[in-house]
Amino acid sequence: MDLKLSDQRFIICGASSGFGEAIARQLLQEGANVVLIARRGEVLRDKFSHFKEQTEIIEGSLIYSETLDKIEKSVKAEQTHGIVFNAGGPPTGTPLETNMDDWDSAWKLVMRWKIDLALRLAPYFKEKGYGRMVFIESQSVKQPLPSLTLSNSFRAGVVGFVKTLALEIAKSRVTANVLAPGSHETPAIERVIQKNKASLNISFEEAKERMEKNIPVGRMGKAEEFASLAAWLLSPHAGYVTGQTISHDGGSIKGLFG
Repeated sequence: MDLKLSDQRFIICGASSGFGEAIARQLLQEGANVVLIARRGEVLRDKFSHFKEQTEIIEGSLIYSETLDKIEKSVKAEQTHGIVFNAGGPPTGTPLETNMDDWDSAWKLVMRWKIDLALRLAPYFKEKGYGRMVFIESQSVKQPLPSLTLSNSFRAGVVGFVKTLALEIAKSRVTANVLAPGSHETPAIERVIQKNKASLNISFEEAKERMEKNIPVGRMGKAEEFASLAAWLLSPHAGYVTGQTISHDGGSIKGLFG
């Protein structure tokens, strides 16, 4: 299928590894131009050296307004067709293992910057009469995961925001959706495996095997598989899909609406 992304322009947050990197690569292979966002610009320059003519780099942390200012300026300077909201998650922990400093930090890391940036860019997309906004969250928004209290809480809040925003901007041909990934072979899953390793007093390999046995398809997902779905949501083909939370989890969600 031709995703019709050639010469379109996208902003990819958290592009230096994991889902962000995989989505950026998928878009670049489809002929799109991509603005790569990450704290370490040198990593982006190294990983995407073969795509110099199709890429731009914005270096900075997404929790700081200065970085969001740069993204907003870039979007307004050149026609942009979509953005992927993506960043690392907060530390693991049960409710009683957290304190209020943890909650304040997680709010900034998981939720605040996404709302800030979305409120800056949604009017731009509305004015242009086209746009794609994809938020990368977690399967925990449908089925809370043990020891991921901070992620469970704030990612669910992001879904509420996106659903409400999607309704407000739908008539302008601007879509907003959430992708809810389960366990994938990315650096982010290692912190969960390490938590399980410590709590169960088993090896890293055994903790990983136990996680995979609980996934109906019997394995973790690949970032490239996830990126294919994200690329479709960012494409013109997905104009009738908005306000949705779509799982990519190997069948892990048990509910009827997983």
